[in-house]
Amino acid sequence: MSTPLLHAEGIAKSFSGVPALTNGQLSLRAGTVHALCGGNGAGKSTLLNVLMGILQRDAGYVQIDGREVNFPSPHDALDTGIAMISQELEPVPDMTVAENIFLGREPRLMGALVDHRRMRLQAEQLLRELELHLPANARLGSLSIADMQMVEIARAISRDARVIIMDEPTSAIGERETELLFAAVERLKARGTGIIYVSHRMNELYRIADDYTIMRDGTFIETGAMADIDRHRLITTVLGKELDEEYAKYNRPGADTLLEVDDYGRGKDFERVSLDLKAGEILGIFGLMGSGRSEFLDALFGAAPAERGSARLRGAPFQPREPGDAMRAGIAYVTEDRKGSGLVMGASIKRNVTLASIPDVARNSLIHEGMEDAVATPFVERLQIKASSLDMPVKQMSGGNQQKVVLAKWLQTQPSILLLDEPTRGVDVGAKREIYAFMSEFARDDRAIIMTSSEIPEVLGMSDRVIVFRKGRISGELHGDELTQENLVRLSS
Repeated sequence: MSTPLLHAEGIAKSFSGVPALTNGQLSLRAGTVHALCGGNGAGKSTLLNVLMGILQRDAGYVQIDGREVNFPSPHDALDTGIAMISQELEPVPDMTVAENIFLGREPRLMGALVDHRRMRLQAEQLLRELELHLPANARLGSLSIADMQMVEIARAISRDARVIIMDEPTSAIGERETELLFAAVERLKARGTGIIYVSHRMNELYRIADDYTIMRDGTFIETGAMADIDRHRLITTVLGKELDEEYAKYNRPGADTLLEVDDYGRGKDFERVSLDLKAGEILGIFGLMGSGRSEFLDALFGAAPAERGSARLRGAPFQPREPGDAMRAGIAYVTEDRKGSGLVMGASIKRNVTLASIPDVARNSLIHEGMEDAVATPFVERLQIKASSLDMPVKQMSGGNQQKVVLAKWLQTQPSILLLDEPTRGVDVGAKREIYAFMSEFARDDRAIIMTSSEIPEVLGMSDRVIVFRKGRISGELHGDELTQENLVRLSS
């Protein structure tokens, strides 16, 4: 066999004496995509951070082209030809798209001043090659999360790296952007680039990966060709146990209508949206990025109110002008960006759980920690949130457990309608199943859910009915036997 482009073996790393990685192992062939699989807490991120020089290994070795390397810093890894697209976006919002792409590598005039014109032209050429319709001189802070993610991808590709690590690269982008990414991946493979790819979306792995490595509990489990492992065995090996069912669905829509929306509209975001939500129902809303689906949820929650149309909640007029109006009416909203708008990352679990209901844990205008404990404990137990204590900062938790904390925060407000935007983004298959079970449990007893998701299997697996958005308008409604991937794609494109 030819020498691997990158080979890592026996990688170990501990934090304050607690092992996070005991036997990391991976072998990447040039011109291939290697899927690194494992649940939250499997040690994948620790291994990738060691490969990138962000963390220093305690044991083991890393080789490039058969020669052992050691990267004291990410800069050294970049110089050797390793780039990383992280799921934790690190944009500089006040800089332009071009400045973010070439940050630290700006073309210069006479070796001194930044050549802004040449940098903009090079950025425009790269964006055209990737078929990204983004202005190179736009300020990054004015873009959507999906566009920011595509800029991160463009930055990594612009380095002409021999190894590119892609950690959940599609977690914040839609179907169209994902197709553009996959096309770029094929071009990279053709020129010999090796790609380490991490995603909890199984369909993606089977579409683009050539090889796989599975990790669990900080150690290497197995590796092989993607064509030689079926979906069921991959899931059970990742989890270390059988998964009874991937979609835990047992709610049943009733006859009563909880919410009616008539001719809703706001600017160019969405218009003429009319729909209803039944008690006991999980109503799916599907559409490509920019279709208006998330903006519609923002309007229902009063975060960006509708400008036209009307709504009725349990038969009474409902027109939220701010989130407080929706919360008082019994509506809660889990946004697509849990770290930006769902959690205070440096705060504890109990502080985050009680964030939307502070009066319930305050005494004489001061937050009472004992009351916080009493409120947070049942939710931690009910949602099976894994943590060392209620005082653990949420930034130290896995993505699945962070998402459960967001759900707990809103459950504390005792809502009857739950708005979920990308409810399982960046969450492993085991935690997904737990969230699906929670959704089914919630959508009972005269309560309901409106869910948007970019994952077609999730939409099909959890929705009782699906409203499809296209360019800000409803293009169709699907239920029963009509709920197929072909119909969703046809109506949304």
